[in-house]
Amino acid sequence: MRQALLLSAGGVVADVAVHGLHGGGSWLGLGALAGGWIWLARGQTGRSRPSRPRTVEDWNERCQRLLADFVELDSHPESQQTRSAALQDLLSTQGRTGLRIALVGSVQLPDEHLYGLRNALRGPMPVQLVVSDPLPTKSSQWQWSDAFASSDALIFHLQPPLMAADLRWLEALPGDLPLWVLLEANGPGSSDAWLADLCSQWPGACPERILQWSGESEGLGACLAPLAQWMAKECRQLPLSTLCRSLEQLHGGWQAELERLRRVQWRHLQHRTQWLVAAGVLVTPSLSLDLLVLSAANGLMLREMARLWNCPWTLEQLKTAALHLGKAALAMGVVEWSTQAVAGAFKLHGGTWLVGGALQALSAAYLTRVVGHAMADLMARSVGVSEPDLQAIKAESTLLIAKAAEAERVDWAAFLHEARGWLMQQGQAQPLLNEGA
Repeated sequence: MRQALLLSAGGVVADVAVHGLHGGGSWLGLGALAGGWIWLARGQTGRSRPSRPRTVEDWNERCQRLLADFVELDSHPESQQTRSAALQDLLSTQGRTGLRIALVGSVQLPDEHLYGLRNALRGPMPVQLVVSDPLPTKSSQWQWSDAFASSDALIFHLQPPLMAADLRWLEALPGDLPLWVLLEANGPGSSDAWLADLCSQWPGACPERILQWSGESEGLGACLAPLAQWMAKECRQLPLSTLCRSLEQLHGGWQAELERLRRVQWRHLQHRTQWLVAAGVLVTPSLSLDLLVLSAANGLMLREMARLWNCPWTLEQLKTAALHLGKAALAMGVVEWSTQAVAGAFKLHGGTWLVGGALQALSAAYLTRVVGHAMADLMARSVGVSEPDLQAIKAESTLLIAKAAEAERVDWAAFLHEARGWLMQQGQAQPLLNEGA
């Protein structure tokens, strides 16, 4: 409560400044303040996103930075040891000689065809052929195992017509994994017709990497000649490319794990800030003060969020980004919806300002909740960006708020439960609250 009163006192000073400049037009004053923020930020829209690493050293550096981030967010030392070991295991493969080529498909090739395939792929470097069991036609995840996703290239053996399961497996492949399709068109219809049919159904098809095969052993070597030539040309670079791809996948998994840990801590911050805002709004008598208290309290939240996401943006840049989101939330009626929902959930009665104050306080808390969620989404996708693109944020603010409002609306019952507890703590809840049915 003491923090709320301090925030309110700061809001009073700001309110005097607003009214002094604009003669009592609270909304105009707040709009001018917002316009000033935007004007100051116009010269600061330059931003730089780190380019995608292309070397093993660069990916290792990025992974090491994530390991450092985990130190503050993950209190389990064994988890950190597991991550470090996984990174070292990958790095230990640097300098690998020989290629790993995976062969997959819905139907397993007979042994004589496998023998012919191995002979056809012989080149300047040893080749290890990793052969899968027939791919399942149903899967809950459609996820490739590491043995195939970490191969230097993958041959997908396909017997037309293209099945839905084949398409799902093809679409689930890592984008940077070199893919060749062995199209065994030995049934009715011409090989060119089956190729055209495959390309029309699969948007990712690359005709230059589709090898048409009659299904006969004699023609397998000639069919695989383009693949053998490509392997001979790329054999020195392929192991390094595979290692970079594996490090990128490890980095992406760590980023997702790190984001989950950040969201856990952010939820505590969100919970604390929304009720700090509500307390500040409850003791201020003016609508403009309510919004200024909301802005001040969100400034405290933004500092903590910037620390949590290692965001280098200045406080003014953070406030301007949050302001765009807050204006979008107001324009979309988040406050009106929450006020109606609160009034329906809590049967408030009485003739004093406390009735409206309580409604307004809870609505401000919910607005803080939604804007904070949208800001968290924005920071999560802006990791590594040195400065914000404020114009782009302004243009995307409606979509960010819509996503955040939908996520928080799903959790509306939890918010109302928290609101009941907060009202009970204020000492004024009893004359205001009639829980009824």
